[in-house]
Amino acid sequence: MIKVTELTKKYGKQTVLNIESLEIPKGQTFGLVGNNGAGKTTFFNLILDLIHPTTGFILNNDIQVNKSEDWKPFTTAFIDESFLIDYLTPEEYFYFIGELRGMNKADIDTFLQQFEEIFNGEILGQKKYLRDLSKGNQKKAGIVAALIGNPEVIILDEPFANLDPTTQIRFKKTFRSLTKNKDRTILISSHDLNHVTEVCERIVVLDKGDIVKDIKTSAETLKELEGYFSV
Repeated sequence: MIKVTELTKKYGKQTVLNIESLEIPKGQTFGLVGNNGAGKTTFFNLILDLIHPTTGFILNNDIQVNKSEDWKPFTTAFIDESFLIDYLTPEEYFYFIGELRGMNKADIDTFLQQFEEIFNGEILGQKKYLRDLSKGNQKKAGIVAALIGNPEVIILDEPFANLDPTTQIRFKKTFRSLTKNKDRTILISSHDLNHVTEVCERIVVLDKGDIVKDIKTSAETLKELEGYFSV
C-alpha cells in the first residue's frame, strides 16, 4: 500500500529523515515510535505531501504522493489541531468532511452514533466551536473525522495523547476493529509504548531520522522496546 524509496528530508545541513526503503502492506496496523526529534511527524507529513522530500519519493497505492493527488480520496489523517476548522462546531465539521467523502447528513448522523460513549456528551449538541473544546475533545473530534467515509489509509499522530484512560481503551478497540478484515491500513505514531504494542502488529523505531528497528509485534515486543529506550 505504502512504499518508500531513498527518502530523505534535510533542513540546511541537518538530515531529519533518512529512510532508504520501507514498505507498509495493505491491511497492516503500523506503529512508529521514537524520541522527540526522531522524524515521526516529518515522515507522516511527507506521506501527506505537506512538506516536500529532499530526495526520494513515497508511493501510496502506486501513486507518487508529491506528483499526483489521486491518493487523497482514500487517505485520511489527523496530525494535530491544525487539521480542524476551528470556527466550526463539531457537527458542522463532521458534515463538511462527510460531504467531501460523498456522505449526506443522515449518513453522518448514523456514523456518529457509534462514538456516543467516546464523545461522552461533551462534543455534539454543545453549541461550541471546535476551538473552544478541550485538547482532549478536539482530539476526539479529529480522530473520528479521520474515520469518516471508510478510508483505506488512516494516519494518526499521537492519537492517545491528552485522552483519558477510558477513551484510550475505546479508541484502541476501534482501531483493532477497523483492520479486522485487512482492508484498511492504519499508521500510528506514539510515545506510549504500551498503547502502540497493544494496537499495532508491526512497529518501526526511528532514531534521528533512521530506522533502527523493524519489529513484528509479539509478547516480547514491549520489553524489547523498553530495553532499547532505557539504554
